[in-house]
Amino acid sequence: MILDVGETLVDETRVWTVWADALGVPRLTFMAAMGAVIARGGEHRDTFDVLGFPDWRSRFEAVNRTYGAFTPADLYADALPSVAALKGAGFRVAIVANQPANRSAELRALGFEPDAMAMSGELGVAKPDPPFFDRALALLGDPDRESVAYVGDRVDNDVVPARDAGLRAIWIRRGPWGTIQDLPPGLIPDLVVGSLAELVKRVGEVWPVIRRGAGSPPPPAR
Repeated sequence: MILDVGETLVDETRVWTVWADALGVPRLTFMAAMGAVIARGGEHRDTFDVLGFPDWRSRFEAVNRTYGAFTPADLYADALPSVAALKGAGFRVAIVANQPANRSAELRALGFEPDAMAMSGELGVAKPDPPFFDRALALLGDPDRESVAYVGDRVDNDVVPARDAGLRAIWIRRGPWGTIQDLPPGLIPDLVVGSLAELVKRVGEVWPVIRRGAGSPPPPAR
């Protein structure tokens, strides 16, 4: 099981609030603009263009200093218990996401103890590029791809590329992307949940036993 970070483990409300304040934009206006960008299939960085801040990158370091590290208050309440529950159930768990390299140490400091963890800033490759998933699997010892599920909130960055890479795809529908985005026609994730706590309860549905002589998929990586 490979977990995303933003809107999977971490509630990103604070980081976007910091950005709104740094730009001098009302928080509601910033959030509404981001919602519009997501609804039309854009990237989060497009929000800055909508608001008239094409030079937003020049403020990046200042915003990072204000935001600082992940804190316990940034975590979804079910994040730590769910990771522990998945491991307790025998699943091997990795945390691999599009984040700066320093986030790995911050997550460990908050109590996460996955079997493997790396951020895109460490790997040198990011979602949705296929090598990202190759590197994530390598961290787990290159198990059978069908035995691994990727859990994330974004259709474009998580669900679609995970499926394309041969992994199971679990869509967690929370946060702005999980709420606003729609699935492409014909794409059905292996599981759709509203929280990690729900995932823990329903994880067995990701690898259902196939009866009537059709065989069964490889067991999950444990």
